[in-house]
Amino acid sequence: MDRITSLTVFGQVVECGGFSAAGRRMNMSTTMVANHIQSLESRLGVRLLNRTTRKVSLTETGKFYYDRSSQILADLQEADLFAAALVSTPRGKLKIYTSTAIAPFLVPLMSEYMQQYPAVVIELDTGERMIDMIEEGYDLFIRTTLRDSRLIARKLTPWRHFVVCSPAYLKSHPAPERPSDLAGHNCLQYSHYAYGTSWHFENAAGVQEQVKIDGNVVSDSAQALRELAIDGRGMFLAPSFLVFGDLKAGRLVSNMPNYRGVEFSIDVLFPERNHLPTKVRLFIDLLVERFSEHRKWMA
Repeated sequence: MDRITSLTVFGQVVECGGFSAAGRRMNMSTTMVANHIQSLESRLGVRLLNRTTRKVSLTETGKFYYDRSSQILADLQEADLFAAALVSTPRGKLKIYTSTAIAPFLVPLMSEYMQQYPAVVIELDTGERMIDMIEEGYDLFIRTTLRDSRLIARKLTPWRHFVVCSPAYLKSHPAPERPSDLAGHNCLQYSHYAYGTSWHFENAAGVQEQVKIDGNVVSDSAQALRELAIDGRGMFLAPSFLVFGDLKAGRLVSNMPNYRGVEFSIDVLFPERNHLPTKVRLFIDLLVERFSEHRKWMA
């Protein structure tokens, strides 16, 4: 028999003073009540109740067992209530990892989330390393590329690369018109780019082309490569979301107008789909809603 149910029945028998009264309170037959008590006593190898035709009373062992089991049941009820409260009102710590390039997009979203759910503490870590979400205890991983069969991915927005450089760089180097022209340029390389030193593009007809590039800088920091490009040190195959403001301000210029980088996506990743904590599910919902507003220019 279920042990928790048996403990509950035992407690009701003690509090009601008999099997029949306990059965009526629990909508259970007297025989079933007796079976639960017998199951407990058989499991423990002791008598918990003294039975007479008129009443039942606790043995010495039964009194000790009743006191302890009552506390256990009270603790379980408190745990149930607390778990229910977590479902209805998000609270606790939400641990997130993302790349430094994406972090600025999360700041206004985090502020909105904190306003709505002040009981949640957000721990945001940024970097370019490949983390182990499960081992390191992260709830969410937001980044541009990741392949991990243990994780569930939800697409937030598509994006593409631009070949960018500073206006000063073009004063001493010819502007590339097609991928093959990049072979003569110093290309600033992102070490986590999906295709390594082969940059991939699509032409106006959607046909893919690629070119082997070379350069004197390789880095896992997209921000560092962006700064070097602004300083005129070479061509940078840059994520649209990283250099959008620089292109608008004229710090960088886009090249090869008839070509564009192949499509990637920003995804939010999490370890499991079922029984997501409410704090995690609500943050994902807000991510999807807010990143939908970026799609019109990110691609």
